[in-house]
Amino acid sequence: MGAAILDRARAWLAQDPDEQTRTELAALIERVEAGDEDAADDLADRFDGRLQFGTAGLRGALGAGSNRMNRVLVAQAAAGFAEFLRTRDPEATPTVVVGYDGRRNSDVFARDSAELFAGAGLRAILLPRRLPTPVLAFAVRHFGADAGVMVTASHNPPNDNGYKVYLGGSDAGSQIVAPSDADIAASIRRVADEQSVSDLPRSTAYEIADEAVIEAYVSATAAVGPAPEGAAGTRWVYTAMHGVGWETFSRVLEEAGYPQPTVVPEQIEPDGTFPTVAFPNPEEPGAMDLAFATAAASGAEFVLAQDPDADRLAVAIPAESGWRRLTGNEVGLLLGRRAARAAAGTPDASLACSLVSSPGLGAIAEKYGLGFHETLTGFKWISRAPGLVFGFEEALGYLVNPETVRDKDGISASIAFLELAAEARGRGATIADLLDELTAEIGFYASGQVSLRVEDVSTIATIMASLRAEPPAAFGETAVERADDLLQDPARLGGDVLRYALADGSRVIARPSGTEPKLKAYLDVRGESAEDSAARLVALEQAVRELLDRLS
Repeated sequence: MGAAILDRARAWLAQDPDEQTRTELAALIERVEAGDEDAADDLADRFDGRLQFGTAGLRGALGAGSNRMNRVLVAQAAAGFAEFLRTRDPEATPTVVVGYDGRRNSDVFARDSAELFAGAGLRAILLPRRLPTPVLAFAVRHFGADAGVMVTASHNPPNDNGYKVYLGGSDAGSQIVAPSDADIAASIRRVADEQSVSDLPRSTAYEIADEAVIEAYVSATAAVGPAPEGAAGTRWVYTAMHGVGWETFSRVLEEAGYPQPTVVPEQIEPDGTFPTVAFPNPEEPGAMDLAFATAAASGAEFVLAQDPDADRLAVAIPAESGWRRLTGNEVGLLLGRRAARAAAGTPDASLACSLVSSPGLGAIAEKYGLGFHETLTGFKWISRAPGLVFGFEEALGYLVNPETVRDKDGISASIAFLELAAEARGRGATIADLLDELTAEIGFYASGQVSLRVEDVSTIATIMASLRAEPPAAFGETAVERADDLLQDPARLGGDVLRYALADGSRVIARPSGTEPKLKAYLDVRGESAEDSAARLVALEQAVRELLDRLS
């Protein structure tokens, strides 16, 4: 290992205000100096590069180093972001709202950020306690703020944390997009290269938001779907997945008039160690097992699960053998149909979804006379669709209330879904019946996903390069009619996405995950019947798995 890495590590150690990461890094440097090769590899991994802004700002594992989440990196990010905001309008005093969830160090990173924003001359408002990400997104608009920062890693593994950035003004409280992301990254890099964190000005003259902003969010969200008559007596189960959703969600439920659920007691309180799940993501196998057991014991009609920062929603319903979690596409299409019915006849109203989500939303928009937009993945793009009344992406994210929250929101989506379930219940129907009704309207769509989790993220780039060098001619026995590389398509803004249109009307889309070390392949088919579409999907999944196994 070069001396440059050791020099970077020593310089980092000198400015680190955190005793835990100082101790961790000092011990690692000492081992390297003693000739420990494993320690040298570890140090190189920590300092050979920096965490960069991606789909959700900064996100990575906690630990010492420029390639980890820690107080030095967060301080540099806050100071760089402050510089970016000041240069946008040198005559103004920007306002920034800061929120945080229940993960390890979220509160520390949030307070550091508030102090650094205040020290840089900004008006900084810190939310009063750990709260869901949608509350922060709402607060940016509620306060008319120039920006917002949410300290969260959402549904990532327990040792991760992150720094999610929103912009107000003309961005209307949406997440950052180009060119702002690159400009912020450049400002952060200037701070990191030119200043020690210990020399950055700090101030405790930041504001603590009062309960009024939370009450305003609760009221606005309850208004998304007040309980209809069929809600009375509903038996359902809820899990917060060890996150921060329950306190706020329970207040919304009460104001909207829904019966309280049976909660999963082991997962209802915030706990950053996530003791009952390997990954606190309701998409992951086993993550909802406790919820299913609670539902079976209580005779529940359905299960709702929010991820740890409550910006995503998972739904499960009874099946012949246990419980079936609905796909994000199924929930998205049900909520999209709900929104389309409400917006039918509204000039310029539109639905939007990411390009990897079900094309069924376009069919819904066409049926109800609405516009339709297909965007790059991420709600920073979906939220900017013109005339948006509803947007979703298949990874359990739904934007149902764009006038108040310009991001995915698992709490407002839960209220919208409860309204659907209650209305169906009032006429003697179930959620499964709603899915059948949807199919009768738009046809037999089926979607699936094949994910390849890797230890070394360079494996993903290698696979994508192989697919570009030798595009597959077929998946199984079905020929590829067209292959699109979105890096070469200016209209798609250069997304690292490969899309294949198949001869039978199916499609396969491959892209790296923006938040996890995964390569994801999204599959969509449309068949002549439920059985036909299911069979087509199974065959396509097998073909995609065989291809990825061969390339990896």
